Amino acid sequence: MSLAGCLGEDDPVAAGDDDGDDDDDDTAPDAPGTDPDERDVMHGILQPETGDLGELGTPIADAAELPAIQLANEGSSVTVDVMREDTQTESEAGISRAEDLVAAGYPSFTGAAASDVTIPVAESVAIPNQVPMISPASTAPGITDLDGDYVLRTAPSDALQGAVMAELAYEDQGFETAAALHTNDAYGQALAAEFSAGFEDLGGEILEEVPFEPEQASYTSELEQVLADDPDLLMIVAFPVSGIQIFRDFYGGFDELPIMVTDGLIEDGLPDDVDNPMDNVVGTSPAAGGPEADAFAELYEDEYGTSPGVFNAQAYDASAVQILANLRGGENDGETVSAHIRAVTDPGGDVVGPSNFADAVELAADGEEIEYQGASSPVVFDENGDMTSVAYDIHDFGDYEITVTDTLEFGD
Repeated sequence: MSLAGCLGEDDPVAAGDDDGDDDDDDTAPDAPGTDPDERDVMHGILQPETGDLGELGTPIADAAELPAIQLANEGSSVTVDVMREDTQTESEAGISRAEDLVAAGYPSFTGAAASDVTIPVAESVAIPNQVPMISPASTAPGITDLDGDYVLRTAPSDALQGAVMAELAYEDQGFETAAALHTNDAYGQALAAEFSAGFEDLGGEILEEVPFEPEQASYTSELEQVLADDPDLLMIVAFPVSGIQIFRDFYGGFDELPIMVTDGLIEDGLPDDVDNPMDNVVGTSPAAGGPEADAFAELYEDEYGTSPGVFNAQAYDASAVQILANLRGGENDGETVSAHIRAVTDPGGDVVGPSNFADAVELAADGEEIEYQGASSPVVFDENGDMTSVAYDIHDFGDYEITVTDTLEFGD
């Protein structure tokens, strides 16, 4: 593939301090640690287990809970008290459930997933209450501009994914015209804009950009509009529930053309739900490209009986980092957890990860220097709370299966 040049000096994973730490003197905070016999670590999970993103959100929430389950299964002296809340893929519900977490004393949480939920939760709950949140799945570029001490993410920004998709479409596949159909929210608007800008910068032409509202009974009119000028390629940004209906309408009434989808539609059951092999579809999604990807996959399969899906590795890493920061800081307090997040991920100290997480929590509780390296990436945050190193999978749909055909790595 010709995509290796997608990441330039101005791309998001290259921004921030060289070591990912926004502390100018690189001095880690004191690490009082904690006695696991004296308290439980409190950790929240805020994910969409119902609504448009429910089919992807429940496995993400399962992965976010896995570090706590792993410690219990392995007989660790550290107990993690998990409170799991459903955003319903709606901003108002997300804010309400996040407020429930804060009111119950949970000092940090893994969430949310949809960017259109993460942003208002951050602005209304996490930042004002100084309770850190780490999203494993929110990719809207605007999240970069929020408070990097209390709003972080293990998922990469769509400022990069849009460029990856544009080069895949124009350079690798040779499409000269494209149209974009996208969910009418922060995620869909931003990713469509990034794709369109990248595609046009390479020399392509965007014929139409059409937004849609989620969970409608039919998308025939939106498809007629976006396909009116016969583009070479249709790019779709959607979540599974809406995506199923979009594809049913497409295959039921339109001439087949190549389609490219984003991470929100990389769901193994989608072709069966659509009742079509979807041979004309390719997609992109953040990859589980970290040094501990295999160890995480084995843990996930052993616990849940299935292979992990999109954003699952990012969810495990988000929770693991918060648990370690909580233990190193010594208390269930949002400011304390925030102060120690980068201290447990920046280079230096004993290398830990999913494969030795039980040892990692003991080291953190003792106030030892550790370096968490994850399943999704090395997990180093820049000053904005974004990853400094990320990877993307390229997926082919066909014969009712979704297969990874290539993985592209960017960053440090």
